[in-house]
This record gives sequence, structure tokens and C-alpha cells, in this order.
Amino acid sequence: MTQFLGIGIGAGLVSALLFGVLLKATALAILLYLLAPLPILIVGLGWSHRAALVAAVTGALALAVVVQPFLGLGFFAYLALPAWWLAYLALLGRASADGTMEWYPTGRLLAWTAGTAGLAFVAIAVIAAPNYETFQSQLRGMTRTLIQVRADRAANPGAPVPKPAAPETGAEAPAEPGPQDPAETTRTEVANALAAIAPGLATHGLTVLLTFYLWAAARIVRISGRLLRPWPDLAATMMPRRVLGVLAGAMLVGLAPGYLGVLGVAVAGALSAAFAMQGLAAFHDRSRGRPGRLALLFGLYLILFFTQGVALLALTLFGIADTALDRRRPRDAAGRP
Repeated sequence: MTQFLGIGIGAGLVSALLFGVLLKATALAILLYLLAPLPILIVGLGWSHRAALVAAVTGALALAVVVQPFLGLGFFAYLALPAWWLAYLALLGRASADGTMEWYPTGRLLAWTAGTAGLAFVAIAVIAAPNYETFQSQLRGMTRTLIQVRADRAANPGAPVPKPAAPETGAEAPAEPGPQDPAETTRTEVANALAAIAPGLATHGLTVLLTFYLWAAARIVRISGRLLRPWPDLAATMMPRRVLGVLAGAMLVGLAPGYLGVLGVAVAGALSAAFAMQGLAAFHDRSRGRPGRLALLFGLYLILFFTQGVALLALTLFGIADTALDRRRPRDAAGRP
């Protein structure tokens, strides 16, 4: 017990330090901040989920005492607790009838990673803005600023922002403003639409990050020889069919008002990332043993790099179809997976 307490406290302090340097707002600080969940996941996979929980609580308390309580709470809800939970799920296992250990399937782990990302986003949103209208106002303000900056750069690349002309002495009072500029109206509508789907975009990226953190931590622990479960066949990853129902339910909940709707959009965006990664795994799996496999994979990643959004949509649909059709699982004599 003393060992996992000591390693957990140490990992928590390291994680809190990586998270806290974000306050410096430099490029290196942002890079270090992105590594903050790794120490918690490493001790969780290499020692136990109890050590990861100690690390999560220690890091949150350190930030709350040294910096401010809000920062400690945000760290705990957004990064530390999700890291502990994923480490706990990754080491779940049960003994089968023949005495071998059956570990938690990677497909379910991927689904939980997406669900965790959705819940973590809503948690940090509620912590930052308990009032929903305040949250929406901040979100719309951010998206309007982003749209305006992009529009200005597209219209005048590299041009300085013009200064307003000084008013003439003795000039008449300015006339009442006329009808709103159609371009400004369009930008406002686009910004509001972007604000509506912003939680899904945020959790899409967070799901990819959490998946990468889990993979990287497992690789580090495996190299050290402390990984308790054998390395899984990642290309065989497939989420269960019930996740399709969760995706449909999240899309319906996304139409609800308030933070309930934000939760629906966040979970739907997170699951879309999970299905995209499953589509990528399915492509790796189905290309096994085929001639020219390396060229096929190279072409796929090349398309992903240059087309980005279109390729991600195709991979997401491929992942959804992979789960719905359920063709990759081995079947018994009765045709059951």
C-alpha cells in the first residue's frame, strides 16, 4: 500500500506541474500541458488504478492549494478523473473457465473513451459557467470572433487594420444606422451554427487525445515490463452494436435545451471520433494478407492528410457500418458471434 501511495503522489504532482505551466501561455507550456494525463495513466496501468486515483486527487489538491481552487477542480474533472477511469477499465479482467484471463475488450474501452470525453467536456463547461446562458454567450462570442478574423484575413491578407477617421468639426449628427449588412448577418448565422456544434468538435478532438494518451501510456509501461494485460490486437477493435443506439440517442438529446442538449452534442461528437478510429482499425484488419497492403495503407493516410474532413466522414461511416454489419467477429457453428 505504501508503494502505490508514494508512486501515486509523485505522479500526481508531476501531472499537476505539467497542467499548471499552461498559465505561462507559451508554445512549450501548451505542449507540456498536453502531456498532463500521461503520469496518471502510466501509474494506473503499471501499478494499479488505486495509484492512479491517488495521483488524480493529489494533483487536484496541489493545484487548488498552490494556484486556485477552480484550477484544481477543472484539472480533476477534465483530465485527472478521466485518466483514472480509463486506466481502471483497461485493467478490468475476469478468469474464464479454462483458467485464462479475459480482459476488458478494446471495443468497449474505445466506446467508454468517447463517453468519458463527452462527460468531461460538460463537467468543465458547468464548472466554468454554471449559468447556461452565460456559457452560450461566451461560446457565440468566441465563434463570432473566429469567423470575423478569418473573414478579415481572407479579404485583406497582410493588410493592417484601418484606423477610424476622426470626426469633422461642426459636422451634423450621424444618421441612424441603416439595415444590417447581409455579409454580417451571414457571418452571425454561421457563428451561431458553429457554436451549436462546438461541443461536438471539442469532444471529437478530446476523444482522439484520450485514446492516444491511453495507447502511449500502455506502450511506455509495456517497455518497462509492468503492463499487466497482454498487448491487444488493436486492428480487431470493434465497438458493440448498442453503441449505435447510444449515438442515435445522443443526437436526439442534442436537440434538448440547456446543458442536456450540450451533453447530447458532446457525446455524439465523441462517438463520431470513436467510429472514425474504428473505421481506421477495420481498414487495417481487412487489408491483412492482401498484396500491396503497405501501398494501400500509405494511400489511405495520404488521403487522410490532404482531404481531412471528407476522409474523416468516410472513415466514420465505415466504422458505423463495421459495427452495424458485424462481419469481422469469428462465429460459431450456429452463426453467433
